[in-house]
Amino acid sequence: MSPNAASTQRALVPVKKLSPPAVIEKNRDLAPLDLVNGNLSLSSREEVKKLLPDIMGKALARIWIDSDFHRDFSSDPQSTLEKNGVYLPETMIVEFQKPNSDRPRIVVYERRPGSKFKVRVFYLQLVMMAGR
Repeated sequence: MSPNAASTQRALVPVKKLSPPAVIEKNRDLAPLDLVNGNLSLSSREEVKKLLPDIMGKALARIWIDSDFHRDFSSDPQSTLEKNGVYLPETMIVEFQKPNSDRPRIVVYERRPGSKFKVRVFYLQLVMMAGR
């Protein structure tokens, strides 16, 4: 038993073993600007809510540094996602708001079949923060 393990076993307050904030995948062939590895077809709202925020975060980062991607995403976000291997259910709508501002926003909506209303699933926005 390690000295650290012994001290946590006698602690008055249980101490959880901390895990790293991000898991680094080994043998990953994803290029730095790729949104996904290969193609990804999302088929449900649950998959969209679980997987798409990370992908859209990569898209926002790429918009910040890649002017061609920014132009393409501004004019047709869903087509740009498909060109980069991300396929959404037909009920999902992606809007790129404030494309020429310092804080662009991506909003993902769901339009249920037979309805003219759309419901926001989530949004991502670049926010610059500074602290002292």
